[in-house]
Amino acid sequence: MARPKSPTHDLKRDEILNLAAQCFANRSFPAASMNDIAAACGTSKARLYHYYESKEAILFDLLDRYTQRLLALIGEAEAHAQRQNLSERDALHALVRVFLAEYETSATRHVALVSDTKFLGDVQRELILNRQRDVVAAFTRFIRRAYPDRVTPANQTALTMMLFGMINWTFTWLRPGGPMSYAGFAEEVVAVLDRGLAG
Repeated sequence: MARPKSPTHDLKRDEILNLAAQCFANRSFPAASMNDIAAACGTSKARLYHYYESKEAILFDLLDRYTQRLLALIGEAEAHAQRQNLSERDALHALVRVFLAEYETSATRHVALVSDTKFLGDVQRELILNRQRDVVAAFTRFIRRAYPDRVTPANQTALTMMLFGMINWTFTWLRPGGPMSYAGFAEEVVAVLDRGLAG
């Protein structure tokens, strides 16, 4: 009979994932070892193997949880827009704000998503890539509804990628406590969208 999980098992996994994400961001996924992750966690490699069988398993759990979080944010944004009776444009603006707020607290996880998905096995990689595609498709729907006079089947992919180009790489330059906050940058992105796409 399997031993029941400790009530703190998931909490410890969360701590491991946070510290592993930092290791991957600092060293790169290929360079980071289970020894490095164990040291960052203040534990032994043997103890770390109690939670994860490999650093690839850590990476998958990290990206699995993070992509589920991003999809949940989209669902929450849609529900919020309906409850508040927001215009389609305000709904898109709210989604941008929510994603940038998430990016502020998940920078190392986002680094792993954009840089390390390629290191997963085929089945796991396809699952994560499909979730990323779902996020892109959702943003496309929001943009198309927000600016129906400007967004067409011919340009919708380019416009969606333009938006992701603005927000997806903030981890490379936008620092908490710097001259611009994530919330301030969200307002700049919203303004750029309106200047560029409003009729």
